[in-house]
Amino acid sequence: MTSPQTHSTSRTTRDDERWSPRLWALLIVLSLALFLDGLDVSMVAVALPSIGAELDLSTATLQWVISGYVLGFGGFLLLGGRTADLLGRRRVFLVALGVFALASVVGGLVDSGALLVASRFVKGIAAAFTAPTGLSILTTTFAEGRQRNRALSVYTVFGASGFSSGLLFGGLLMSLGWRWTFFFGAPFALLALVAGFALIPKDRPDARGGYDLVGAATLTATMLLLVYTVVTAPETGWGHPITLASFVGVAALLSLFVWVERRVRFPLVRLGILRSGTLVRANVGAVALMGSFISFQFLLTLFLQQALQQSPLQMALSLLPAGLLVAFSAPFADRLIDRFGTPTLIVGGLVALSAGYLLFLRVEAEFSYLPMLLPTALLLGVGFALAFPAINVQATAGVADDEQGLAAGLVQTSAQVGGALVLAVTTATIAVDHATGEGAGGGAAQMLEQFQPGLIFVTSVALVGVLIALSPLLGRRTRVQESSPSSAVVEAEEPEPQTAGV
Repeated sequence: MTSPQTHSTSRTTRDDERWSPRLWALLIVLSLALFLDGLDVSMVAVALPSIGAELDLSTATLQWVISGYVLGFGGFLLLGGRTADLLGRRRVFLVALGVFALASVVGGLVDSGALLVASRFVKGIAAAFTAPTGLSILTTTFAEGRQRNRALSVYTVFGASGFSSGLLFGGLLMSLGWRWTFFFGAPFALLALVAGFALIPKDRPDARGGYDLVGAATLTATMLLLVYTVVTAPETGWGHPITLASFVGVAALLSLFVWVERRVRFPLVRLGILRSGTLVRANVGAVALMGSFISFQFLLTLFLQQALQQSPLQMALSLLPAGLLVAFSAPFADRLIDRFGTPTLIVGGLVALSAGYLLFLRVEAEFSYLPMLLPTALLLGVGFALAFPAINVQATAGVADDEQGLAAGLVQTSAQVGGALVLAVTTATIAVDHATGEGAGGGAAQMLEQFQPGLIFVTSVALVGVLIALSPLLGRRTRVQESSPSSAVVEAEEPEPQTAGV
């Protein structure tokens, strides 16, 4: 049973209200934080070879520069969303943003691989608090319907633009040294922090009760162990007793978490929220979108830099059309959602991504950018522009204020942890030492052959996402939620009293 809502001091817009400059500024602050989250993942990836060379890191250690951030982010997202509901969104958002800025500076100063990975883990935890908190501030400030869809389209396009432009920024900053890929986000995080103090309205917690510490501990441990197991399994061996024991441990922890959530008075995750088909499909869509894209970008980066000997900047410019499409789609995303609905856009976006991956499968050793990579880059941009905003709108539509942090945390957890899992499986399918390039010595032809199983797997993940997103469109019920303000946005579902719209 859901806890009754308490009054929030956050101001909610009317559906016909024009946004003031202050409201626009608040949206930009929240969007900037999400932009930095996305930027960090892809920008640092460009610097990995230089980091490994300067700090003398082995392949196993180097991968944790990325995995450490993902583990911190994905493992603590739900706790971050719940903390915002309990302590107040403004307080949690600003404190986490300050930690994010500090961890950025520390990461650029350290000379130890262990300290670098530790700073990345802390930075990921900070992002795990800013991301769901920022989204819940947005969804409780803008009224559900046209106003919220418009705000979410701008917000999520910032996030997608951060991820897609990270390669370009990383390539440019590498001319100054890899440390600048860490320093770069700090001043922008501090700017957002100062502006947030002035713009984010003071609020009281929307959720009653206390912390579900046991639930938080078991869920976080489950996420961490699952990602750790999949990331290390290619090196340890999928059939090794340690790997198998780790998977058994994941199953045991997950079972314990479900048992705890069914019995505590104030659960971290109200399991009844998962009865919402729209929310579940949005989370699956997030896994398919981010998992396939992160993995494809990883393979493409290796191919362009190692096989074709492109510089980081040349490689970044190769994907620039995708980033430009995402960035310039911002003014139109909310209109598309209002007109076509989120299921159609999610399907369309994942179809575009799948087509882009399939086109890349035909790439040959005699590489030519215009016919071989440009069409893929354009399709990736279209796919992200359509699916990313729609997934976030669908994941939070119809959810009460006291569970907005939970809904936001769920979809972002799916994106981060799902992305890590798909990437780990993808790398397990190719026989290349990713840090040194060993195994790719035969040039472009050999690398393409080695990468083919990974590319097929990435494409399969996107296609599975298409099939699941298609299910409500193929079997749409004749009854439509006439009373729900979001009925034009999400697919028709039986209304759920526990997650009724505000």
